[in-house]
Parts: sequence; C-alpha cells; structure tokens
Amino acid sequence: MKTLKFIAALLLVALATSTAGAQVVKKDGNERKKKEEGGVTITDRQQAFYEVKTPSDADLQWMKVVYRQLDLTKGKNPALYYPEEPNEDGQSLFFIIMRLLANDQITAYEYLDGREMFTDEYKIKVAEMLDRFHVMFTEAKGSSEKHPKYEIEDADIPGNEVLSYYIIERWEFDTRSNQMKTRVEALCPVLHRTDEFGGEAIKYPMFWVKLNDIRPYIANQYVFTDDDNNLSRFSLDDFFKLGMYDGEIYKTKNLRNLSLRQQYPEDIAYKNAQDSIENRLQAFNKDLWVPSREELQARAKAVKDKDAEEGDEVSDDEENKEEKGELTTVRGAKTKEKVKKERQRENRIKQRKAKIKSRSGGGGSSTAVKSVRNRKKK
Repeated sequence: MKTLKFIAALLLVALATSTAGAQVVKKDGNERKKKEEGGVTITDRQQAFYEVKTPSDADLQWMKVVYRQLDLTKGKNPALYYPEEPNEDGQSLFFIIMRLLANDQITAYEYLDGREMFTDEYKIKVAEMLDRFHVMFTEAKGSSEKHPKYEIEDADIPGNEVLSYYIIERWEFDTRSNQMKTRVEALCPVLHRTDEFGGEAIKYPMFWVKLNDIRPYIANQYVFTDDDNNLSRFSLDDFFKLGMYDGEIYKTKNLRNLSLRQQYPEDIAYKNAQDSIENRLQAFNKDLWVPSREELQARAKAVKDKDAEEGDEVSDDEENKEEKGELTTVRGAKTKEKVKKERQRENRIKQRKAKIKSRSGGGGSSTAVKSVRNRKKK
C-alpha cells in the first residue's frame, strides 16, 4: 500500500513539473521582446510578419539590381521629408531611423558606393557616424559597451538637410509564381550640405539600412501623399511596398561598378540610357507571354483605327498643300515622296531623249538611218 502511494506521489510531482516547464516555454516563446520604441513592443512574431522573405537563387530565373535616387522635393517623395520635426502628425522617415539607431534597435551599414555588403564586417558604429556628420549626442541610461545607446535632441537631428535618399531596388522573376516582383532592399539617407562659403550643396551619403529591419516601425507611421486629400491613408511601409515613390535610375549593378553618368557623360546619352533601362524593366513581364487571340485582334483593330484616323486628317486644304510641298500628315508625306519620285523619273526620261537628239545632230534619226535611206534612193 505504501508502495502504491509512493508511486502515485512521484507521478503527481512529475506531472506538475512537466506542466510548469511547458508553461515557461510557452510564455518565453510568446512574450519574448524583440525591440522597443516609445513604449511599443515589437516581438519576433511581429518582425516576421512584416519581413519580406528573400527568394533563394534556385527560385529565381532572372534578377537585376537597380539604384535609384529619390529627390524629396519632387512627385510624392515629400511624404518622406515632412514633417521636418516631430509633431502630432508624426515624424519623418529620417527621424524614425535616427531614433532606432540611437536606441540600438536596428543595424546600419557602411556606404561603399555600389559594393554594399550587409554583413557584420561592415556594420557602422553609431557614435563614430554621429561624430563624422557633426551630430550632437550624449550617452543614454542603460547604455553598455555591447549595447550602446544615445540621446539626441530633436534640434540636433539634421532632418532638414536630408533632401534625398538612395535606394537599392531588386527586380526578380520568381519561377514559383511566374511573375516579376519588385522590392526595395535597402535605403540610404543623403545629406545636402553647403560649406561656409555657400555655393552648390554637396551630397554626403550617410549609411545603409535594410528595409526589413525598419519595416515594423514605419508600418505604424501614416502619411498623406496628396495635397487635395489630407487623410493619411498609406503608411511609410506601403509607400515602398507599392512603389509610390518617384526615383530616377543612377546606376545598375555591373562588373566595373560604374554609374550611368560615368558610362554616358553626355546628358542626352545619359537620359536615353535611363529611359532604355526603365522601358526594358517595365516591358519584361509583358514580353514573357504569347498574346492570346483576343489580344492580337484588339491590337490589329487599334492599328486599323489609328490608320483610319490619320487618313481622315487629310482635308481638302491639306491636299492642296501637298501640291505645294507643305505636307504635315503621314498621308501627305507619302504623297509628296511619290510625286518626287515621279518627277525624278520624268527628268531621267527627258535626259535620255536629249542625249539621243544630240547624237543625231538635232534630227529625229541617227546617222546610220540616214545612210540607209540614201542607198535606197540611189
């Protein structure tokens, strides 16, 4: 009897221990803190939810890396710049990034001008970066050598000087979905500073931050992108995910690590290269598929309608202009070319007749014909 009681007690103790251990594990998995900002807790689950998974090379059939410059004074890009200082509407993208770096919540990487490496070797030290760009700071409470933290006053953050961003944009054709997908991999704030003598501002790229690292925080910052509608309908995360930014291509990844300006120094060639790359990227997904019968019929009908419209543009007045060489429409241009060829043909015929006449001494027959006639008379 005592033996049975002892065994039952052991079983109860073992069951209680296993239950407590399971509860501890469950609590640790769900409650573990990832990052904190202003009282907002970011867990591992939230981080994984916002993170865009990078496809493996085995799933990719084609990929192109494009570098763009976002001018914060053009298009919808001012949504990244305003408000210049934090207020009731929120804070700008640069303020968010600087706060996260100061609190040791994200990692920044060195700007290497086309040779970016997002590895531990190229992580920047925040204090050195702040010193380099003359940003005032002090050590914050709880700072340690392993996890340094800093306090920066709003007035000392040079948000008004960050007038552009560089972004790394990846165009990837995924074989799993058979679609071209575009994602922003990283962004770099660029300071525009003038020296003490004034003049044109000099650009100072500061550092790279991976968009996946800041995505959980910028997803909570809503902005409005239209002056006519002051309702904040999109977050900063949506701004990049939906490609709402306006940016010109200044570089594509290449073996020699040359920018487009270095490859095409002339302005016209530089602009043509930008347009060519943009058009190829936009048309890539369309060129993957053979058009259906309905699409081919629609294209043929569109061409036919266009030709009919161009034909109707030639009025009676324009037909009169065709005779004078004052042609502006496509049909008139073709008529002018036809008239020109006819005149050239007539001129060649006249030249041949003139040569024949000159050889015959002004008469209508040649010398050989005259000699034959004289023999017949005799």
